[in-house]
Amino acid sequence: MKKRTLRRHIVFRYCAERVVTYPVKKSSFILFIVSSGLAKPRNLERMRLKTSHLKEPKHKELVSCVGWTTADELYSCSDDHHIMKWNLLTSETTQVVKLPDDIYPIDLHWFPKNIGGKKQSQAESFVLTSSDGKFHLISKIGRVEKSVEAHCGAVLAGRWNYEGTALVTVGEDGQIKIWSKSGMLRSTLAQQGTPVYSVAWGPDSEKVLYTSGKQLIIKPLQPNAKVLQWKAHDGVILKLDWNSVNDLILSAGEDCKYKVWDSYGRLLYSSQPHDYPITSVAWAPDGELFAVGSFHTLRLCDKTGWSYALEKPNTGSIFNIAWSIDGTQIAGACGNGHVIFAHVVEQRWEWKNFEITLTKRRTMEVRNVINDAVDLLEFRDRVIKASLNYGHLVVSTSLQCYVFSTKNWNTPLIFDLREGTVSLILQAERHFLLIDGGGIYLYSYEGRLISSPKFPGMRTDVLNAQTVSLSNDTLAIKDKADEKVIYLFEALSGKPLGDGKPLIHKTEITEIALDQKGITNERKIVFIDKNRDLYITSVKRFGKEQKIIKIGTMAHTLAWNDTSNILCGLQDTRFTVWYYPNTVYVDKDLLPKTLYEKDASEYSKNPQIVRFVGNQVTIRRADGSLIHLNISPYPAILHEYVSSSKWEDAVRLCRFVKDQTMWACLAAMAVANKDMTTAEIAYASIGDIDKVQYINSIKELPSKESRMAHILLFSGNIQDAEMLLLQAGLIYQAIQVNISLYNWDRALELAVKHKTHVDTVLGYRQKFLEDFGKKETNKRFLQYAEGLEVDWDKIKAKIEMEIAKERERAAATPAVRASVTVQR
Repeated sequence: MKKRTLRRHIVFRYCAERVVTYPVKKSSFILFIVSSGLAKPRNLERMRLKTSHLKEPKHKELVSCVGWTTADELYSCSDDHHIMKWNLLTSETTQVVKLPDDIYPIDLHWFPKNIGGKKQSQAESFVLTSSDGKFHLISKIGRVEKSVEAHCGAVLAGRWNYEGTALVTVGEDGQIKIWSKSGMLRSTLAQQGTPVYSVAWGPDSEKVLYTSGKQLIIKPLQPNAKVLQWKAHDGVILKLDWNSVNDLILSAGEDCKYKVWDSYGRLLYSSQPHDYPITSVAWAPDGELFAVGSFHTLRLCDKTGWSYALEKPNTGSIFNIAWSIDGTQIAGACGNGHVIFAHVVEQRWEWKNFEITLTKRRTMEVRNVINDAVDLLEFRDRVIKASLNYGHLVVSTSLQCYVFSTKNWNTPLIFDLREGTVSLILQAERHFLLIDGGGIYLYSYEGRLISSPKFPGMRTDVLNAQTVSLSNDTLAIKDKADEKVIYLFEALSGKPLGDGKPLIHKTEITEIALDQKGITNERKIVFIDKNRDLYITSVKRFGKEQKIIKIGTMAHTLAWNDTSNILCGLQDTRFTVWYYPNTVYVDKDLLPKTLYEKDASEYSKNPQIVRFVGNQVTIRRADGSLIHLNISPYPAILHEYVSSSKWEDAVRLCRFVKDQTMWACLAAMAVANKDMTTAEIAYASIGDIDKVQYINSIKELPSKESRMAHILLFSGNIQDAEMLLLQAGLIYQAIQVNISLYNWDRALELAVKHKTHVDTVLGYRQKFLEDFGKKETNKRFLQYAEGLEVDWDKIKAKIEMEIAKERERAAATPAVRASVTVQR
């Protein structure tokens, strides 16, 4: 422990590469640690399995399958024809039933207990497949409710779908059959020429994944739907699993490898060959981990494939692995008659200078790496989930939730949970989110329930950190039923945001993230779609269709900064930081100048961003090692100055740093906040002279409304600018805006509607056509041009009169400010 702590201090010293001082005011100085942008020393995430089994096996023959009823109760089946019940709380093992001598069990699967938060009447039964070609529906007390002739030869696997409405079985005869929950045959889905060793339902229960020799096949239940098939291994595939949360597929075969695939059949990870065939694989319920079993081998892996821990128990081959409902422990069916249990321990959470480790099932160790202070946190029940962020540690056990402040570890706030198995904890600065099998609950850090959002067809069992995002005022949830849809809720009330309509994209969305700072009206959400394009849009939607703008391509992971609205992501082989993503709504041409990019090929294939705290981005490589990358602290300081309207300080900071990226960010921020004086300085510094000239023309406009409208035009908001002018009664100015943008039809429409300046529109249109040597073909313009002669002297007089009126109006307004800055 001492060595590890010492290494951590070295990392901290290594990060402090150079120190500079920057004068903010004459009387004060700020101290900065400036990063060189180099990757820091790497350390591997630690997590391991604590295994245990009885000295003498309870079964006399090999154990073929195991299944959990609760987080502390397990059933096991063996070739000795016994079904045993294991109680982990009392360490008792009892025989449930002895099966007939001609029944050799092969696979076991419990009927799903919780569906949409509702308890099912059949939750106390399981399906057992056997070598005699039958499957058996058996109650919890061991009574065989029904036996069904299903296949010629052994029934090799059976699985309930997630709703509990259908059962799929596969056998040595190569058939895949779908049954009702009462055991009535619905259909024979497919017929293979080889035995089918394993089967799994898709997350939506509309597809079935099964093995066929070396091939994996995804077959939809609809008769004419496209079948997806690919060669997955060099040997016969023995086991597979498909997770409903992350939508990833596991496969294991006689080629001694295990592999991770996405649902399109693309390979994400392939292990090195083991010494023996892989006989079992299983996803953890939340999709973050999976377990692999082989001869004398039990391995714990991250969802991306790399291995956390390798155990070598004396068990023979592990034929079947089952995760407990809460995802904290594993049971394995062993070839020597043992049932092996393994608890996941030494999970670790980090935030700033705090490092927290789950040392035992009910104990956490908190270490402050600055002063080496250590605190032990003891819990009454086993820890299921934890999250450390924003100065708080939130821990859920099987019965309670604990909320610790990093300022005081001695007095946590404790409240009882509605349902024990929490599957996800998300934190924001002011509150946190708990998701369990029964619903979504938003709590304050004082333990008060704030809201419980709901939407039609909500399934909490398939939600994870990529499909749910939380900020101080907004909650976003991606719909699993229609993956193009994002539901947006007010955090405090739990009601749908704005007009209640969800955000709908043109293609399926894979990951979403809300920014964390700023006011509600400016809240932004970014998301990655199936094509790996990165988009940004506003969450405030009141009937008006919001712009969804693409800001990146080939993106596969992203994260918002915790203290300012800075976004980082990995695009193909580039690490990119968007210092001010809102630039796309202000001046799209400026966006490339506000980015920081770095080659990311050194991070290997499929790296993931773990967190973005302060100036440090933590990236996990495909081999599990962590890279700590520092970015410049100055953009975050610039964000802070702008949010406090300290424009002079912001300009002085940019002058000190002398970086074009900083000036580009300041230019966009100034335009977004309608401070055109600062915008003029910033644009001049990056050499955008045309925009400086346009800003100067805005400053010369007589009225506040005209200036506001032209600032909106500057940002490309043409409709908003026109609406503002019309509401202010500046009809000519609205017409002139459309003429300047060559929106001729709209200019004529406004002139006709308000019965003014029709001749002005026709005159400018005529001049435009003459300049290009064209003749009028637009029927509307031809209609209004009949009998109307364009007199430029009259037009100029009318224009001068309109400008004079506007000046008089501006002079008469008492609130006209001398400054050009127009506050929002």
